[in-house]
Amino acid sequence: SYGSGRTVLGGPSNLAYMPYHKPPSGAKIASRLTTSSSPLGQSTPTQIGSQGAVAAPGASTSNGISVPTLPVQMKRSSKIKEALAGMTTMLMSAAGLPARVTSAPSPASAPNTSMSTKKQSSFKKLRKLSKKESIKDPESVLKKYMEVIVSPPDEDCTICMEKLTSPSGYGDTTESKTTQPYTVGKLKQCNHQFHFLCMLAMYNNGNKDGSLQCPACKRIYGEKTGTQPKGKMDIYSIATSLPGHPDCGTIQIVYSIHPGIQGPEHPNPGKPFTARGFPRYCFLPDNSKRRMVLELLTVTWNRRLIFTVGVSSTTGEADTVVWNEIHHKTEMCSNFSGHGYPDPKYLDNVLAELAAQGVNEDCLKK
Repeated sequence: SYGSGRTVLGGPSNLAYMPYHKPPSGAKIASRLTTSSSPLGQSTPTQIGSQGAVAAPGASTSNGISVPTLPVQMKRSSKIKEALAGMTTMLMSAAGLPARVTSAPSPASAPNTSMSTKKQSSFKKLRKLSKKESIKDPESVLKKYMEVIVSPPDEDCTICMEKLTSPSGYGDTTESKTTQPYTVGKLKQCNHQFHFLCMLAMYNNGNKDGSLQCPACKRIYGEKTGTQPKGKMDIYSIATSLPGHPDCGTIQIVYSIHPGIQGPEHPNPGKPFTARGFPRYCFLPDNSKRRMVLELLTVTWNRRLIFTVGVSSTTGEADTVVWNEIHHKTEMCSNFSGHGYPDPKYLDNVLAELAAQGVNEDCLKK
């Protein structure tokens, strides 16, 4: 994770941890409990899209007064819950805070924007896809992307460090009904060569999602997916400019992940994992190159590659949600941690990091 300092934010509708300094009031994120008018002429972020969640309703007005709407959703109505709701309204009214308690409305359709329509992410769908792909025979995955070499060169296999003309170093630990320890293959596009059993051991030790990554050049074959826990990705538009980008506004990305239990794809299945510093706020300049970066980040989020569960590089804490080698700008109007603006090379650098995860412009054409 980036940065070590965290600020505790408290308010009438939420309590969250932020890993970095909160944006100035003129560019702060729209609260889930918003009013219909913006006092003191402050600019209010406009929500553009949400990956994995539906935006909460805003406020309503009565007699010209902005009244915060408190969405209450009760699976089963009861006299006790109704009484508690009534007491909440009375207490807020006594404190001079006009309020009206309502039930949460049905999710509305996403607003029309100039940006291309984004599909809502569904982790249930992703998990089903991962399980479906993991059922594939690992050996059939290897044969899809590799071809057998009849006369291998007198070189080392960079996985087991044994000669390619010798048996695989994983011959005693990796079982195969069709592949012999001497079998050598090469990847069809980059032509790097390895023992088949070595590649099989590497695949079985990974996410088993139907994709392969060359150990030598890191080229990805197939569609790589990650182990990011369930969460949501919200996208907002802010009128304020970033340092170094005075000619455009700002896009704010808000990632939200909650603590949970590790799945079979994580380091310690069945154990709890923590999620420090969420929600995490990230910023992009609202220009043409940004739009491509944002679309690729959305693809990366849906493939569960933005975060992973591991050991924090700043605190040393294990079994926690950490960044997954794709840098984000987490400061809007400052650069105290080195993760802010101006940074003229940032968009090019993040495009290279996305490509290393198998996410590039070709993914947007699918």
